[in-house]
Formats: sequence, structure tokens, C-alpha cells
Amino acid sequence: MCYTERKLNEGGTAMLIKNAHVLSPHVTEGFYDIRVLDGKIAEVGESLSAEGESVRDAGGAYVTPGFIDAHTHLGLKADSLGEFYADHNEKKMILSPEMRAIDAINPLDRTFEEARNAGITCCASGPGSLNVIGGQYAAIKTRGKIIDEMVLDPYFAMKCALGENPKKGYETTRMGIAATLREFLLTAKVYAETPVRDYDRKLEPMVPVMRGEKPLKIHCHEALDIVTAIRICDEFHLRFTLDHVTSGTDILEFLRKRPEIPLLVGPSLGSRGKVELHGKGFDSVAALAEGRDICIITDAPVIPLQYLPVCVGLAISKGMAYEKALAAVTINAARVMGVDQRVGSLEKGKDADLVLFKDKPFVTIQDPLAVMMDGIFLDASN
Repeated sequence: MCYTERKLNEGGTAMLIKNAHVLSPHVTEGFYDIRVLDGKIAEVGESLSAEGESVRDAGGAYVTPGFIDAHTHLGLKADSLGEFYADHNEKKMILSPEMRAIDAINPLDRTFEEARNAGITCCASGPGSLNVIGGQYAAIKTRGKIIDEMVLDPYFAMKCALGENPKKGYETTRMGIAATLREFLLTAKVYAETPVRDYDRKLEPMVPVMRGEKPLKIHCHEALDIVTAIRICDEFHLRFTLDHVTSGTDILEFLRKRPEIPLLVGPSLGSRGKVELHGKGFDSVAALAEGRDICIITDAPVIPLQYLPVCVGLAISKGMAYEKALAAVTINAARVMGVDQRVGSLEKGKDADLVLFKDKPFVTIQDPLAVMMDGIFLDASN
């Protein structure tokens, strides 16, 4: 199945979607009409009347917000092209906060089309986990050819990594990784607190991190790395997220004492390719979701991004509540990325990013009937 983009109402920007079975955070499940105007949701309500716009009858189809993945490397590691076209890790420096994802994301990579055709309309994309500090993560839409026109936030978080990847990449120890991170954070703290300072290209991007304006986005799989991440961030009073957390169930009670920490869980599909993935699985996703909000992530291209709904379904099959699972790839992800005023739920004023399904999503494997992004339908055709 492929999708061909067309403008609404022959180039217009207004549409009324009737008879939609809405599944969305912040909206009571039920049948609603959705008014779209100039790329935004103008109204969600019952028995709305057309006001000159084109009308599309959803016929009772399920309608969700566009799905969001809060941790990928989309467009930074080209599909099928080999190591030379992998631009997600800057391999010559263990500390590279000045690296910006938007300078290397290629929106013409076919993985973007695959993602949006599956209903993933927004994602986080950024540096890999080779470096202790890897660079600036971006929040982007999956539709477009020019990355500058797709960006919601070019720098919403600073990538950080603990564990096997920097340990192997720089032939160091976990003690060495922690010491490197602490020393750099201390230097960045002094820099950020200096009223008049000489510009430093490595330290300047760390200023919003040290001020608590942007989080560290910390790659950590093993329980001991999770605990180290929390310890160091607490020392410096930083905002942070814990990304992957595949062995988080080894210290489940410890994590439950810190429900305010965002957990971005995954990739949970596929084999355990290294030692630190021993806790990988959807039982872990369901367990970590008890008593807190989480995000479900693919780490694409580790899991191709179009399989995010499959991951959600597998988490539900292991006991994760449906509403929590939906939130894990909509509003929770949007909130973690700082873009929840734009995306993540079907509410007035938000971007008109939505997905139509014949059957209830996640519990049935299916392609969307249609995907809308910014008020433009990508209609299905065989």
C-alpha cells in the first residue's frame, strides 16, 4: 500500500471529518466530528455542521493522534547504504555537544515514507550512543524534504551515554565514563554561571542543560548504569530522561520511588545482541509502566520505525493498559520532547496530525486507512 499526497478541497485548507471513533489522550473515547482549518484542529465535537469546508465521512473508523517515537536516529543512519552513510556517531571525540542532528538528518531517506505511512507523524532524532556526550537531539515531523521545514525543535535535549557503547568505543571503564561526564558537567556548570565569558563551542550548548532548561537524554540499559545516571544528575540538579532502561526491572522498586523520571523504554523487539540487553522484552515494558507514564521507543533503525504500533501491541499483550500504551506513543512522547502544545492529542489548536484505522489499532495488525499531517491527507491507494 502506498500513499499519494493531495491538498484538501483542491488546494484548500478546511475539512470536516464526520463519524470518527476517537481514541486520544485528553478526550473521552467516543464518536466525534473533527474540524480542520489551516493545518490545525479547529474543533472536536458531536454533530458538527459543515461551514463551507469539504466533508469526509470516517464511517466509524478509529481515529488517533499521529504516533510519536521519542528516541530514534531517523535519517541519520541511511537505509541499506552501509557504514559510510552512518552519520549518527561522531567517532573522534568522546565529548561532542556541539554536534547538531539537523545538520545530518536526511529526510529523503525512504524510512521517512515508511514511518508516515504507518501513522508515525513525529519523532525525536539525534546522535547515537558512542560518545559520553553525543550532541543535540531534534524533534521533527516525518513529512517533508527540507529538514528546516520539518523541525518542531532543533535542540530539545542533549544526548548522553553510559555503558557498553562508550566503554568499547573509547577503551575505557565505567569509572572512566562517569569521571569524564562529571568533569565535563563541572566545567559546564562553571561556564554557565560565569556572567561574562569567552565563547566556547563545546560549552555553550551545555548552558541550557546546566540551567535546567533542557534535559540530558541518557542512554542506559544496565541497572548499574541507570543508577549512575540518576546519581550524577542528582549531584548537578539536572533534568534528564532515562532512555532504553531494558534492565530496569532488575531495580524496579528503586525506579518506582522516582516516578518523576521519564522512562523511554525499548527497543524491546528483536534479539539480545549484547550483554547489557539481557532484560530486553515486552514483559519489562509492561512492568515499568505500572504506576507511572512511560514512552515506548524503537531506537529506529534498530527496530524500523513503522513497527512502533506493533511494539505497542506487544506491550498490551503483556499486560500494559491500552490507554497507557496509546499515551506512550502520543502525549507522553510529545511531553518528553517538549512539543505537547503542538502534537500528541486531538485537541483544539494542535496540529492536524491524525491516523484512521478500520479496526482498533495495536490489537490488530493493519495498515492505516489514511494518515493526515498538518491538515493534508496522505490517502491510501493500491
